[in-house]
Amino acid sequence: MKKTKTALITGITGQDGSYLAELLLEKNYVVYGIVRRSSSSNFERIGHIQGDIKLIQGDLLDQNSLIEAVEESNPDEVYNLGAQSFVPTSWNQPVLTGEFTALGVTRLLEAVRLVNKKIRFYQASSSEMFGKVTEIPQNEKTSFYPRSPYGVAKLYAHWITVNYRESYDMFCCSGILFNHESPRRGLEFVTRKVSDGVARIKMGLSKELRLGNLDAKRDWGYAGDYVEAMWLLLQQDEPEDYVISTDEAHSVKEFVEIAFSHVGLDWGKYVVVDPKFVRPAEVDLLVGDSSKARKKLKWRPKVKFEGLIRMMVDSDAERYKTPEYSLKNHEYPVSLRREEVH
Repeated sequence: MKKTKTALITGITGQDGSYLAELLLEKNYVVYGIVRRSSSSNFERIGHIQGDIKLIQGDLLDQNSLIEAVEESNPDEVYNLGAQSFVPTSWNQPVLTGEFTALGVTRLLEAVRLVNKKIRFYQASSSEMFGKVTEIPQNEKTSFYPRSPYGVAKLYAHWITVNYRESYDMFCCSGILFNHESPRRGLEFVTRKVSDGVARIKMGLSKELRLGNLDAKRDWGYAGDYVEAMWLLLQQDEPEDYVISTDEAHSVKEFVEIAFSHVGLDWGKYVVVDPKFVRPAEVDLLVGDSSKARKKLKWRPKVKFEGLIRMMVDSDAERYKTPEYSLKNHEYPVSLRREEVH
C-alpha cells in the first residue's frame, strides 16, 4: 500500500511520541523520529514498532541538527513533543528547561521555516500555562498565569508558535493538553507513581507510598486518546489552537482511592503525606473546557477516569510478574530506577 504522508516527531521515545507513532503508522504514514545522540537511549516504549519507523539523530539544543533532520525526512507534518517535561525538575534545572522547552521550539520552527514553510507544525502546549487559574474551567481564551519554570517555558513555546504562524503565514498550531496518562507514563509522575506503588504494595514489595499534596486537582485523560487530537489539529483547513481535556477534575486523593480499591486495599493504611513532594508554588486546580475541539475537530475522549486508573494499575501488576523484574531482591532493573518526586 502506498504511503500517504510523512511525519517527523520529536520526543518519539516518550509516552506521547510512542502513541502518536502508532497512530500515524495505522494511518499509513512514513514516520521519522528525532532522537538525541546518547550512549544509553531508552527505546522501551517504541521497541515494538522500531522496525517500522526511521530514527534520525538530532537535538533541540542544536539548530543545525534540526535543519538536517527536517531536510532528510522531508515531512508533510512535524510534531514537536520533545521537552524537559517533568515539572519538579524545572525548579532544579530552570535554565536547561528553558533551553529545551522554550528555545528548542524556536529552533525547530526556524528549521521548518528555512527548509519548507508549507510543512504543518504541531506544538505540544500544556495546561500548566494556566497555573494560578483566573477562571474555571480553562479554555482557549483563558488568561495564562504559569507557576513553574516548566509552565513559563511552555508559555514562551506557545506564543512563539503563534508568532511564526502570524509572521510567516505558516501552518503552526498548538494543542493545549491537560494531563494525560497511560501505562507508558514515566515512573516519576504522580499517576504512575501511584499505580506502580499500588502494584508493589499488593505484591508485598513495598509497605508505604509517599506522596505530596493529595488535594491538588487535575483533568486526567488517556494519552492514547490525546494523540488523535494532535493529528486532527493538523488536518484542518486553518491552523488554530485547541484545549484538549476530559472537562472533569479529580483530586490526587481520588486517584489514590480508586487505585488501591481496584486491588482490594485500604489506601489510608499505606499512604504517607511527605512535605518534600509539595511544589514550591502549587497549582491546585486545572480543569479544561474542550468544547471547541469537540465541536470543530469532532474529538472526544474515550477512556474514562476510573478505566484509566485500572488500566495503569493492571499494567504495573503484570510488569512485576515478568522475568526481568527481580522479586527476590525487591528492586527495579537499573534502567527503571527513578527519583520519586511529584
